[in-house]
Formats: sequence, C-alpha cells, structure tokens
Amino acid sequence: MTPQDFDVDSLTGFFPPKPLPKLPANFSIWEEALSSARGTIYLANNQSAEALAKRSAGERWRATIRQWPILDIAPLRGELRYLQRAHKVLAFILHYYAHSVVRPDESTPVHIPRSLAIPLVAVSKELAIAPVLTFADVVLWNWEFNDPTRPLTIDNLHYVDLLSGSQTEEAFYTSSAAVELKGVEMLQIIESFVNLASVTDASSISKIQRDLVQLKTIVEELTEIFLSIREAVDPRNFYWLCRPWWVGAETKANSPPSWVFEGVPNYASFDLAGPSAGQSSVMHALDIFLDVDHKLNHSRQPAPSDAHKKADRGFMERMRRYMPGLHREYLQRIGDVPRTVRQVAEANPSLREPYNAVVAGLKHLRDVHMRIACLYVINQANSTPPPSAGIVVTETRSTEGARGTGGNHVASLLKAGRDATRRTMLPEN
Repeated sequence: MTPQDFDVDSLTGFFPPKPLPKLPANFSIWEEALSSARGTIYLANNQSAEALAKRSAGERWRATIRQWPILDIAPLRGELRYLQRAHKVLAFILHYYAHSVVRPDESTPVHIPRSLAIPLVAVSKELAIAPVLTFADVVLWNWEFNDPTRPLTIDNLHYVDLLSGSQTEEAFYTSSAAVELKGVEMLQIIESFVNLASVTDASSISKIQRDLVQLKTIVEELTEIFLSIREAVDPRNFYWLCRPWWVGAETKANSPPSWVFEGVPNYASFDLAGPSAGQSSVMHALDIFLDVDHKLNHSRQPAPSDAHKKADRGFMERMRRYMPGLHREYLQRIGDVPRTVRQVAEANPSLREPYNAVVAGLKHLRDVHMRIACLYVINQANSTPPPSAGIVVTETRSTEGARGTGGNHVASLLKAGRDATRRTMLPEN
C-alpha cells in the first residue's frame, strides 16, 4: 500500500491537495448554519455590548438547529472529501452551539440537539474520528487557496472559519499549517526508510545516513517555525479569545460530560476534549520513526524522572483517536517496520551520530515548545482579559494545573515528552 491509500499526499502530506468541496445541496442547512454563525455567535461569558446585542440572534440561530430534520448521511458514505467537509462543518457548529449557551452554573450540562448530534456522530464513525472539533477540522480541512491556479504552499492558503473571528486564531492555524507542510519533507524521508528492501547493505546504510542529516535540518526548521509563533500570535488574545472556543466537553472524575448528545447512546464514552496540536499526525510520525518511547515500555537511560513516571503516559496514544482513521492507520503502517531506524543506528556506528543529532534537535524543539506553552497558557492564566473578550473578572485565578487546548495538564505533559525524547538518544560507545 502507498501513502495515498491512507489519504497522505506526496506533496501536501496530511493536507488534502485541494480545499474540500461544499456539501451537496440536500445538506445545505448545515453549510448555511455555519456561514450564519460568523459574526452572530459569541461566547456565553462575553458581556460586551456587541455580544449582548447579538444574544437574541444567537438564540434564534440555536433554535433553527434544534428544529432541523435529522439528515441521513447515506449519500455521503464512500465520499471521503464530503465526509471530511461534513465533519468540519458539524464540529464547528457543535462548538459554536455549546459555547454560546448561557448556563446558570458550570454544573449544568449543555444539551446538543439530536438534529446535530446524530449526524455528527454518524459522520465521525465513517471517518473513525472523534465527534468533536479536532486539529484536522481547524487546520487541515478549513482553508482555501489564495490563488487556485497555484499548488498548496504556506503562502497560498488562508483560513475560512474562525470561531473567535480574530487574526490571532488565523495566525495560530497558519503557524500549525507551516509545521504540517514542512513536515511533508520529513514524511518523504520516513517513507523512503519504510520502503527500503534492506537496512544492512552499504548502499542502504549510506542512504539512511544522508537522510538523517537532512532530517536534522528539517527538525531545526520546524523549531524555527515554533519560535516564529511568538511574533505572529498574541499570547493574551490566544488565551482569552481563541482557547475557550476549542474546549470540548469537560469530564471530571465521577461526573458525566458537560455536553449531552441527545438521541445518541453511550455518548459519555466519546473522546470530546477538543482540538490540540498534540493531534498533529506529522509530529506523531516523527516520534514513531525515531522510536520515542512515550509510554515507558523500554528500559532506556537515563531512568525516567519521578514526574515522568506520574505523567499521563497514554496522552500521545489518546491524541491519535482524534485523528482521521486513515491517518491513524498510516502511523500504524510506518511503525510496523521489522527494524526501527533507532535499532538500525544502534547496530551501525556510522549512523549513531546522525541519529542522535536528529533526536537532540527534537529534544530542543520540545524545549522551545515548553517555553511557548508557558507563555501562552500558564503565564496567561492569571492575566487580565483583553477588552474585546468582554469578560468580567470576579476572582483571582490560579495557574496550577493549567491545561492545553486538548484539556490536558500542559507542564507535566510537555516535560514528559521532552524526557522521553532525551531517553531516545543512543549511548556514545
């Protein structure tokens, strides 16, 4: 099988090579609802004059969704691009709906009407993806060409649907897209390794060595993209204007999810955390290729720290459940090699140094990611909301347990990921 069998394009990677087509006319109510949400729907806690003036229009919008017929998705089955479009449209509507409902208190769940919940879950099953907004929805399936006569590049796309309507949100998606598109070069190297007939002859060893040297450069370029986020994305706007829209159905210990999917059985078992950069298939591909042991399945030196042992070791695996099923299968494919590149490097002294250089580069990238997360999440948790957020702050907030956009503790997860990467280095002997 080839990457194309897993919806992985040789030139655009996990991006579709063209923007997704609009849904057929018999699904126009979905498209129209998403279009009309822009500029009409505001976060429930937004007390600005503009948001309050739109509140009645927002309720009419939600009432329209509650009155929808439950559309049968049968015409979409087998049509990958239409299914992806349907998921993107319905997941955006889900987050617009859930986060605009004014609740008497946080313990009161939001009821997602069956007219939205049932088709979203059905489409999600077809794609083997979580029935919630995901990284694929906001980054991979949410763009248009600037110039349709030219191929997809970071300079030839713009993002269409922005929950907050802010430039900060589009800048964040664009930065994420830059990582994905640079990662295409990485996928080509990984695919080359997977397809090697032998990993023991001199010619193959020489090719692996050259590819590892190139991969180190790619990882350094990815790190530069991470560093550039600070210039493009305003931290305070990111935290207060964008992140609240991405939050999924929060599930606390011994409590049901904060969203009730009407007409859908067993909804409490769904993955509903919302989108996260941790759902980026291209970064998972790099970890799998290098054999980074996030779950501590292997005995490696140095020994994991106590904090790493206590961290959520299943995080990366859980994030894969938010990926499109085909992309998840592709990751499984590149992991199912007879010998990993780490094992090959371990057996060949000439590969040890270039392999370790790539791992060191990835460890540095994760150091940078930690600093960015501190700036954008942990530090902002006690900041004052910008006036455009319309939020009245009534109490002091704590940075303890600050969570990422996927609902996970930021500091402990990123430290664990960095620790696992450091432990991937081969001993110098």
